[in-house]
Amino acid sequence: MKLEQQVAIVTGGGRGIGKQIAVSLAVEGAKVALASPDEDELVETAAQIVDSGGQAIAIVTDITEESQVSAMVRQVHERFGKVDILVNNSGIAGPTAPVADVERSDWDQVMAVNLTGAMLCAKAVIPDLIANRFGKIVNISSIAGRIGYALRSPYAVSKWGLIGLSMALAKELAEYNVQVNAICPGPVEGPRMDRVLEDRARELDQTLEEVKEDYLNQMALHRLTRPEDVADLVLHLVSKSGDNITGQAIDVSAGWGL
Repeated sequence: MKLEQQVAIVTGGGRGIGKQIAVSLAVEGAKVALASPDEDELVETAAQIVDSGGQAIAIVTDITEESQVSAMVRQVHERFGKVDILVNNSGIAGPTAPVADVERSDWDQVMAVNLTGAMLCAKAVIPDLIANRFGKIVNISSIAGRIGYALRSPYAVSKWGLIGLSMALAKELAEYNVQVNAICPGPVEGPRMDRVLEDRARELDQTLEEVKEDYLNQMALHRLTRPEDVADLVLHLVSKSGDNITGQAIDVSAGWGL
């Protein structure tokens, strides 16, 4: 197993990409802590991992609150003794609207979850990684963090910020043998993407089929990304195969923009 005896925290680990990442890490032997505000989803995913012979715990956590993040990491220590891997996957889609119509409260919420929460989680585990002179942090950004994404400014800005955070952390932690990278998925198939497309169709006064076709036409492979595609890259980065990869933002986007 690639991750035997390692301990991973996956935020937003109860569904979608996060669930797939958590399951994939557990299959390779990692002990996994799942963190998000949704208890039911976390418990279900943790039970799935345990039923398959792995080790997992569910910790209800609002990652925008530093005290809750610190408490979550303490629980991981109490159960598993350390932290080796952090996958900052938690995120919200935010509004679909031109900047002129974006409410300040919506902007602040997206930044708090998508960017500040990732920083707080990294801050909380860094002492472990430095002490062990070993560790991996993977931040799930987005292809939206590389492009001008009209009507999705809060989301895009937060994902651009995650790339910057990843590069800064990679430099800060390199002397301690800690690798930090960002993954930039393209549109990922699933309920969240369905809602994004529906909101965009309403905002543009287009049909859902027109909006879907526009997205697919921007990808060389003309297909959406699967959660498994993202999880496979996470596994590569956090295993020994990724020991010499740091400070990178890697697209998994079916060739968006080629």
